[in-house]
Amino acid sequence: MFCSSLQIPIPSVPVFQPSTPIPERLEAVQRYIRELQYNHTGTQFFEIKKSRPLTGLMDLAKEMTKEALPIKCLEAVILGIYLTNNMTTLDRFPISFKTHFSGNYFRHIVLGVNFGGRYGALGISRREELMYKAPVFRTLSELIFDFEEAYRRCWHTLKKVKLGHCVSHDPHSVEQIEWKHSILDLDKLTREDFRKELERHARDMRLKIGKGTGPPSPTKDRKKDVSSPQRGQASPHRRNSRGDRRPSGEKKPADPKAMPDLNGYQIRV
Repeated sequence: MFCSSLQIPIPSVPVFQPSTPIPERLEAVQRYIRELQYNHTGTQFFEIKKSRPLTGLMDLAKEMTKEALPIKCLEAVILGIYLTNNMTTLDRFPISFKTHFSGNYFRHIVLGVNFGGRYGALGISRREELMYKAPVFRTLSELIFDFEEAYRRCWHTLKKVKLGHCVSHDPHSVEQIEWKHSILDLDKLTREDFRKELERHARDMRLKIGKGTGPPSPTKDRKKDVSSPQRGQASPHRRNSRGDRRPSGEKKPADPKAMPDLNGYQIRV
């Protein structure tokens, strides 16, 4: 008599030795994301609200590792942040794409990374060329142009790129991820202007990291402690960061509630 139950292997969360090089860690993280598989079911297993504080998103990422269910691109970004939090020499920032194909618009998102001045990406997609990029690109524009060429091979036309700022490595931070610091509309930019705006964003990220402005990201404990001086310093830092933003092709919408729903991130190519 045959047993009807099948033992489905659950991917193991990667564990690293302190001596493991960052590029090898990124490959292992990407393998884990890939092993979870892309969610083709049409049912969203995890509800992700991009306005949630980082600590809440990290709790959700931990749940993803326990459930080991198929994911889509936005879940992969949150998971990538969670699995690279201990890589403090690695800069992580979201990259969103809007493309046009056969009369329809499509959205996709990956986690951009920068290690040692070289850019790459983590993520998941129906298309192999629209997810992982090893950190070998000398500039941010080279990385984005590589994605653009990958889209072109899929007969998609890249219309818009949204770039966020670097994400905190503090898993208990109550700050929100800045998803759209720069919004670049390719219909309004020449090729050279597009490249310049990408490099301007990369420069802004380097300056923000180099300055080390403001106190550490507020955590759950600091938020509860009314008398903590750190709490009072956090808000001016966020206001200053908003004030430093430069218009890059298109102004960011002022209403944070207008963030696109995760269901918009689907690549049907």
